[in-house]
Amino acid sequence: MVISDNNTTALGIMGGTFDPVHYGHLRAALEVTELFKLDQLKLIPCARPSHRNQPQTPDYMRADMLALAIKHYANLSLDTRELHRPGKSYTVDTLVSLREELPEHPLLLFIGTDAFNQLTSWYQWQRLFDYAHIIVLARPNTELPTLNAFCQQRLAQQRDELSQHLAGLLYLQTITQLDISATAIRQLIAQGKNPGFLLPDAVIEYIHQHRLYQSL
Repeated sequence: MVISDNNTTALGIMGGTFDPVHYGHLRAALEVTELFKLDQLKLIPCARPSHRNQPQTPDYMRADMLALAIKHYANLSLDTRELHRPGKSYTVDTLVSLREELPEHPLLLFIGTDAFNQLTSWYQWQRLFDYAHIIVLARPNTELPTLNAFCQQRLAQQRDELSQHLAGLLYLQTITQLDISATAIRQLIAQGKNPGFLLPDAVIEYIHQHRLYQSL
């Protein structure tokens, strides 16, 4: 692993289909920017996920909703690179492109425990550590995932260790995770129910304006 300049700010990365973006995504994003002292956290909508069904909402609309949700948060930014890349949206390809742009910055990839438990099924999953640190986000007082030997030897015990390397480490971080599901939100809307307080009002207005999720 390459040792980085201790004064070089890390860049955070958080992906997802965001169909639609909700407060579960946004609360996690806000907490990690503060915990890891990030100047920027990139929220990257996935175009063609390899481990789940294709999002039902067009790419540009998911990006529009995400932009509305974060417009008042200077440390959160929308990155649409996966929406413009053909083929499956593989995380390793995204990290390669970010590393080319930011060769001297530590990259922190934030994923939830459910995603981490499926990590070994991801495309070229071991290469992810060549380009970024992986931060696993878990609810407080929950059992942390079991680590295989490959991940165990990369486990960092202190958050400060991440800033001393450009990539290659694994860190487990507990955060306040809101039990909100995009699937449940889509179902509520399809049933004609009010999704208020689950996602920002600006996103709800966009959904109503474009008549999204009217049917399952």
